[in-house]
Amino acid sequence: MNKEILDMAYGAFATEAESLAATAAVLKPEDFERAVEVLSKADKIIATGCGHSLICCEHFTHLMNCIERPAMTLSPAQALHGELGFVKPGDAVVFVSRGGKTDELVKMLPAVKAKDAVIITITENPESILAESADIVLLMKVTRECDRFNCQGTTSFAVTSAIFDALQCAVLENTGFSNEKFAVIHPGGAVGKRLNNNA
Repeated sequence: MNKEILDMAYGAFATEAESLAATAAVLKPEDFERAVEVLSKADKIIATGCGHSLICCEHFTHLMNCIERPAMTLSPAQALHGELGFVKPGDAVVFVSRGGKTDELVKMLPAVKAKDAVIITITENPESILAESADIVLLMKVTRECDRFNCQGTTSFAVTSAIFDALQCAVLENTGFSNEKFAVIHPGGAVGKRLNNNA
């Protein structure tokens, strides 16, 4: 591997770090706090997006389930063919779209609104339809993606994941979730052994 390729690859760390810092600067504390309160009390949490955003939603719903906040990832393709029936009043639906205009997600809005669920949108565009239709907007900032062509969902994935991680940390504290509870639902692996004193 030549030095130019290696430098470009290692530059990904600096690129993502820059966007994480930029996101911390634009993410309004009052909006974050409102999102934490909603996620702490929602009957169910549903997260949805397309492409890399949907994959990141899987990470988020896993985190929520690990602290006993019932959550699922909803594919827009399945949602638009009947699975929106899973959404009920009292639920929180998290939409993830950097541009805030993803067609498949926009098509979900009327049903989600009719269900009277709380909409949380994570986006870079506060003037987008997904932001304007939301009850709470969590702003992100992506200076650029890591690849040469600024196309792959790399930095945007890292930023979205970091927002989800921050939400998990806050919801865990806000709900008083304990290691003892986690030990019950996570008996497997090294973490389970450590929590259950079996190491």
